[in-house]
Formats: sequence, C-alpha cells, structure tokens
Amino acid sequence: MQEMEFEIKNKQGLHARPATALVNLASKFKADIYLIKGDKRINAKSILGILVLAAEKGSKIKIQTDGEDEKEAINAIVELANNKFGMVEE
Repeated sequence: MQEMEFEIKNKQGLHARPATALVNLASKFKADIYLIKGDKRINAKSILGILVLAAEKGSKIKIQTDGEDEKEAINAIVELANNKFGMVEE
C-alpha cells in the first residue's frame, strides 16, 4: 500500500470538472485508489464520492493506493493535483 497527502490548489476546489479529470485518470489504473478527507474515505474512481468530499482550495487530501500499479497511480494523481487538475485559472 502507498499513501501520500496533497493539497487542493485550484481556486474553486475539487468541483465537477477536476473531479472528472481525477476519476478518468484513476480509472486507468488497476489499483484500488481511495481519497480521505477528515472522516470521509471514498473511492477515487467514483465521481459522486469525490464530489461528496466537498474539497475546497487548501484542503488536505490523503490518497491511498493498493494493488499492482499502486505506485504509478499515486504519483500520477498527485501530479494531476499539483497541476490544478488541468484547470486554467484567471
């Protein structure tokens, strides 16, 4: 199992578009991928689960991966988060 923490850096937080980007990326991996914020632990391959996190800018999210390609998955998702989920901000 791999575990890492990242911060939501984009202005509007983890809303529908960045959540979709995260689900699309997570779904490419065989590993189980979970996001944890506070007492909520959700499957990162679930758009509804991600939206339920209500992660605003500055939120700290812990990511856990477990499985065949867990290291690649965690690195790719943290990189996506660090790149503000591909969102262009003004």
